[in-house]
Amino acid sequence: MMRRMYLNAALLALALAVAEPSLAAFADPIDTPAAANPRAGSAPLLAVAHAGSRLVAVGLRGLIVLSDDNGASWRQAPAPVSSDLVAVYFASPSSGWATGQDGIVLHTADGGASWVKQLDGRSAAALMLAYYEKQDQSNPKIAAALEEAKRFVNDGPGRPFLSVWFDNERTGYIIGSFNVIFRTDDGGASWTPWFDRTENEQDALNLHAIRRIGSTLYIVGEQGLVMRLDAAGQQFVKLTVPYKGSFFGIFGTPENMILYGLRGNALRSVDGGQTWTKVGIPDESSLLGGVRLADGRLALLGQDGRILISTDGGASFSAADVPGQPWSLWDGTSLERGGLVAVGSGGVKSIAVLK
Repeated sequence: MMRRMYLNAALLALALAVAEPSLAAFADPIDTPAAANPRAGSAPLLAVAHAGSRLVAVGLRGLIVLSDDNGASWRQAPAPVSSDLVAVYFASPSSGWATGQDGIVLHTADGGASWVKQLDGRSAAALMLAYYEKQDQSNPKIAAALEEAKRFVNDGPGRPFLSVWFDNERTGYIIGSFNVIFRTDDGGASWTPWFDRTENEQDALNLHAIRRIGSTLYIVGEQGLVMRLDAAGQQFVKLTVPYKGSFFGIFGTPENMILYGLRGNALRSVDGGQTWTKVGIPDESSLLGGVRLADGRLALLGQDGRILISTDGGASFSAADVPGQPWSLWDGTSLERGGLVAVGSGGVKSIAVLK
């Protein structure tokens, strides 16, 4: 398979759209703190999560913003990097992680007020190479992992970590391009490569999102890749699904589980992922986010700015009445008082979903 550097097509378009020419000397974003942004609440944001009652959103050029009033107002938090941040997750109100371009992994222990860098592309590549050099090279999976580690080192720090999941404040995973996956059991103080623990075709497909639904941990990626963690074997095993395009996320419950992705494609499982059926989606705009609302409804967020709502567990979706929503939506999280907070190309917005 032809090797290619990864950047989600929609993210690339957004990055190009907001890029500003600069005459200043190059400063490596891995080593450069994020600049103050006076328009932090309206700058492009790519992911949002709850840290207890606080909301934390992340975006381009290391932007991290916080809200303590359900999204009514936002303030910027300092970040030690200016790399684009694409995912954020909190295992508790205090302990959270953000990941992004350049192999960045950031950690906060105070609910997002301050952050430290745990990994970057340079240290992650070196860690992966050192780990697999010590393993049994007669195992084909280990040998393939070592070759990928060498490519990781040669590629430089540009590879992104695209998603993060923690079961608690100690045990978690980060995933990214070319099947790169790491696990930690000490809150990110150390990481173990898991490249050899996936059933990923030719070990080359990009991993886009990782989420636990019920008792099962899932990974979704490009070319129809869907895997679940076999807890006994500690391996991510591939599931058969009736779509071979990219998936960007998975959410719901074991009884009503939704996969969503490219060109408006969505699949539903009512039997814990054993079988999947196609969900009728009005339009072919890519689906970039999924949220289970406080009242049990399911919401899909579109690249075209639409919010699609299901009142029947994901069997069908229809466009919600959300006036004045012109920009692409990338992620969202539900609010206890109803509705959701969504982030995207226009920043962050609290939305009351009317139907």
